[in-house]
Amino acid sequence: MAGRLEGKVAIITGAGAGIGAAHAEAFVREGAGVAITDIRPEAGDAVAQKLKAAGGNVISLKHDVASEDSWAEVVEQVAAHFGKLTTLVNNAGLNHMRGVEDETVEGWNHIVSIDQMGTWLGMRAVMPHLRASGNGSIVNISSILGIMANVTCLSFHAAKGAVRVMSKAAALEYAERGVRVNSIYPGMIDTQQLATMLPEEREMIRTSIPMKRIGLPEEVANCSVFLCSDEASYVTGAEIIVDGGLRPG
Repeated sequence: MAGRLEGKVAIITGAGAGIGAAHAEAFVREGAGVAITDIRPEAGDAVAQKLKAAGGNVISLKHDVASEDSWAEVVEQVAAHFGKLTTLVNNAGLNHMRGVEDETVEGWNHIVSIDQMGTWLGMRAVMPHLRASGNGSIVNISSILGIMANVTCLSFHAAKGAVRVMSKAAALEYAERGVRVNSIYPGMIDTQQLATMLPEEREMIRTSIPMKRIGLPEEVANCSVFLCSDEASYVTGAEIIVDGGLRPG
């Protein structure tokens, strides 16, 4: 059923690869105008060129989600190009494997500035446009590690756990103001990070998942399509876990 996002204009951060690129493809397929943003402009441009060739209404912008000024520039350019802005997918994120004693202040601040502060800066930057649309939607991509604990991911846990509660707080704040805010929690998804793993490491991960397979980026994007569509008009503050049953219930 194509056209579920007709009339929507979305910013999708970190859309130069992986889950973000899958979002861009899914949103274009469903009729949305899409601003692909990424800290690596060449990656965003490559995705945009592919979607434009297929008839998509797409632009690509360099974007540092940890920068207040960068957010202001992106929102201004998107509104000028498309004439409006209705939707945000806060997907850009970063992780590194450090625990309590080997994390550094610099490393902590780097992860938190992108994963947590970047999410807040994005919501704040787009909110006037989303409120004006009367039917705005934000999807914040957290992580299964924003809900459950693992070793040596301390700053990532902190940031993605914060995204979880921030999403709920924003959903309550804007429930009567025409903006819905929801969040998604991907588990092990087949992205570039997993591609660098040894075959035995991937197999260990696969067998730990109840569905016995690693998820696909488009399976995360499909959930966002629903949440950003009018089909989800009564859905705000919700959490969707996309992990193959790794954390049921």
